Amino acid sequence: MASVSESDDLFDCILMADDRFHVEGYREGYEEGTREGLLEGRNHGMVHGARLSAELSFYHGFAVTWKYLLQTNVDAKSKKRLKAVESLIGLISKFPFEDSQYENLQEDTERVRAKFRQVCSLLNVTADFRDYVSGSATMSF
Repeated sequence: MASVSESDDLFDCILMADDRFHVEGYREGYEEGTREGLLEGRNHGMVHGARLSAELSFYHGFAVTWKYLLQTNVDAKSKKRLKAVESLIGLISKFPFEDSQYENLQEDTERVRAKFRQVCSLLNVTADFRDYVSGSATMSF
């Protein structure tokens, strides 16, 4: 009787090998996909985070420079411009740079961009961030 159960186990092992290998392959593939996905997501986040940080840093430097230039003027137009520039600085200073899970990232980024466009309109300067970045790439010292 012992030989009959061993042969049954042998046939079960052979017949179930396909299912077993399928389950093992799925598990290994899932684990590998999870690892690769996390790595790819981290890299994607770093690249886009760096771009957003560079953009917001540019806006901040732009606003601080214009604030300095507008502070000496006392006419009504300059006061309106200065108020818009200070509002842009305020939006950027409230931006949560440390929070990687920030839920309103896109909305707040669009608010900053819209305020930047408004300030540029008031100052009569180009409002495209890419123009400034590409223009500085051709400079040499």
